[in-house]
Amino acid sequence: MPAVQPNEASHTHAMTGSLLVALAAIGSSGKAILVKLAYLHQVDAVTLLALRMAFALPFFLLMGVSGKPASAQGKLSRADAAAVSGLGLLGYYLASFLDFWGLEYISAGLERLILFLYPTLVVIFSFLFLGRPVRLKEMAALMLSYSGIGLVFHRQVSVGQPGMLLGASLVFGSTVAYAAFLMGCHRVIQKLGPRRFTAYGMTAACLACLAQFALTHPLSALKVQPPVYAFALGMAVFSTVLPSLLLSMGIQRIGAGRASLISSIGPVATLGLAYAVLGEVMGWDQLLGSLLVLAGVLVVSLGKN
Repeated sequence: MPAVQPNEASHTHAMTGSLLVALAAIGSSGKAILVKLAYLHQVDAVTLLALRMAFALPFFLLMGVSGKPASAQGKLSRADAAAVSGLGLLGYYLASFLDFWGLEYISAGLERLILFLYPTLVVIFSFLFLGRPVRLKEMAALMLSYSGIGLVFHRQVSVGQPGMLLGASLVFGSTVAYAAFLMGCHRVIQKLGPRRFTAYGMTAACLACLAQFALTHPLSALKVQPPVYAFALGMAVFSTVLPSLLLSMGIQRIGAGRASLISSIGPVATLGLAYAVLGEVMGWDQLLGSLLVLAGVLVVSLGKN
């Protein structure tokens, strides 16, 4: 059998990473749909998030203990534990909580578009905190993205949807948390490996969600209508466990910059699902706004590679 050439192996590695990120984006896209369906059964954000994390926690505990770390990675140090726990609380707990809360007020389509602004926030944060200059191409991308969000937001405000500003602000806060998470996770993933990083970070997030529920709700609040359990389980498996692991594996192979580019499939998938499952109507202004957001993020992401 002929040996695999280095260029061919590198290409295969990149293609595998790209596929992993795409699958993660599609899985994550279904979360907003499942959340909106669950909200039809009179459940609040904290309870739904606790159920999702309760179903997901056993998977992450198993993931954390099922394999021995590679000798090059070594044992988990206190610094590593603090880093992965902090990143897990930021990117998996805080971002999820704000997102679930915001979905009580805004459509799934708008939620996904706001979340998809995270690459533009990475550009802004890099300028503010790392001193990295903003290039002309990136300035144009920022204008495109935020003009698109403004157009979609104005459309939904005009139809009188209550709580729109609050919901959009909460989801934008989720986006800020996720962008900060992405900026800090690459080094830790490379050191610990995607499996350990995902297991430890998500375990910390799951415990935080359960603690929040225990401090704010009676145990009887977990008695919800049967469809809510099904939606929470679906979110745990297909929109939490699998996407978080696949994304970490993808970032390890192709880096956060290319991963953010490939994740552009996410909003498109959400918009399609929202139309097909939830009956959300897309007017011309919403379609145009969505295209502007996607164009802006693609310009930013392409500029990183």
